[in-house]
Amino acid sequence: MARIAVGGFQHETNTFAQAKADLEDFEKGGGPIPPLTRGPALLEIIGGANIPIAGFVEEARGRGHEMVPLPLAGTMPSAQVTRRAYETVAAMIIEDLRGAGHLDAVYLDLHGAMVADDFEDGEGELLRRVRDAVGRDVPVAASLDYHANVTPEMMALADGLVGYRTYPHVDRAATGARAAQQLDGLIRGDGATFKAYRQIPFLIPLTWQCTETEPTRSIIRALESLKWDDVGVLSYAAGFPLADIHHSGPTVFGYGRTQSAADIAIGALYEEVIGRENEFVDPFHDPDDAVRHAMAVASRTGKPVVLADTQDNPGAGSPSDTVGLLAALVAASAEDAIVAIVHDPEAAGRAHAAGVGAELDLSLGGKSADPGNDPFVGRFRVENLTDGAFTGTGPMYAGIRMRLGPTALLRIGGVVVVVATNRAQAADRSILRHLGIEPEAQKILALKSSVHFRADFEPIASEVLVVVAPGPNTADTRDIPYKRVRPDIRIAPTGPPVGASGR
Repeated sequence: MARIAVGGFQHETNTFAQAKADLEDFEKGGGPIPPLTRGPALLEIIGGANIPIAGFVEEARGRGHEMVPLPLAGTMPSAQVTRRAYETVAAMIIEDLRGAGHLDAVYLDLHGAMVADDFEDGEGELLRRVRDAVGRDVPVAASLDYHANVTPEMMALADGLVGYRTYPHVDRAATGARAAQQLDGLIRGDGATFKAYRQIPFLIPLTWQCTETEPTRSIIRALESLKWDDVGVLSYAAGFPLADIHHSGPTVFGYGRTQSAADIAIGALYEEVIGRENEFVDPFHDPDDAVRHAMAVASRTGKPVVLADTQDNPGAGSPSDTVGLLAALVAASAEDAIVAIVHDPEAAGRAHAAGVGAELDLSLGGKSADPGNDPFVGRFRVENLTDGAFTGTGPMYAGIRMRLGPTALLRIGGVVVVVATNRAQAADRSILRHLGIEPEAQKILALKSSVHFRADFEPIASEVLVVVAPGPNTADTRDIPYKRVRPDIRIAPTGPPVGASGR
């Protein structure tokens, strides 16, 4: 039995966003990650959740290992992590590592696209400090998000990096289990210790990264087919293109029991991605055209059409309070349409104070500082109110305790809007059901999400359209004013190098 220290520090950083992630945000938690937790309570709070650390702990315990809890912290994507937040959480992790006594290994639940005020590579810096604390002889492994911008420093400092293989991220717990298997081999002394790593020379827009569509579906199948005796765990990370840092972009990486095995497998995976470069394509739709199309399709099929409000996706750092798609729905007199989730604590508070059935004149949304983000002004009826606490039921959020804070369902004409106090991505049908709405019975579902919604909503949809309503999460990487990425990387599949664009 080995003693393994387990903890994590999760943040996905959109360097083009406005609001930073401060310590209070980590203390509150966000998305799938619970509030900042330290000590034995960690092993209780993660139970049953589809998150990597839960999968790691279950697998490692099944192999007879003892878990030593470290702090776990995470919050919703945003701009950079403040110096105060980064240094406080990192210091907690290192302090608890140094006080843990003898350790045989360390596991960290990381994202891979954290940018802090002082560090472009937040995870690389954290791994450096962990390595300084435990030395070179203690194996260190980490799970990474599919959108990780994996750096050479991260590869050098860790003995095992293991990435998600799905987007929507339905395999988070399974990824933690794969990391436990990798680490178990290192502890026993017969694991895959040789590393291979290559950077893909183009950026990929988020909506083109979905693993349920081509070409990424075939890339993941190719990855899974490359497993043979001398090959350990392999990963493909599509990168997070909203991080303007030197090492932004996709990577392939993995491990072997010989250097040759690792190099051959990762070389084959690299060629698979490169060979499919011209297959990355997904059309973007104008809000007005998308709404008209959705109304026509839904009337024929009797099944909802999903409109993905990708440029206001809080899962990529957006404020989740733009109202361009809402305005298009109201202007078209859409019926049986839902918008979820608009982040507006003030409007949610007013609705709770007024009560169900009340009518309110509101300036909804538009509270963030993003240019051109004006509120939607209108009269709304309060349809329902909740405390925003429920448990996810879909493939991605199963078992995760959601905390939207005071939440209201507001109606204007044939459109209802989910308005919440806390930001969250609309990626689980329980978000609507906890407000008394059956998503299957609607005609249009306008969801602030890029891809994660597909896991739970696409099975009930007649069609999905990616809509480019105004918002800060620029959907097309060719429109992003990069300044810090590698000058030779292409700004999109088949696009020109960043340097050639004059940026």
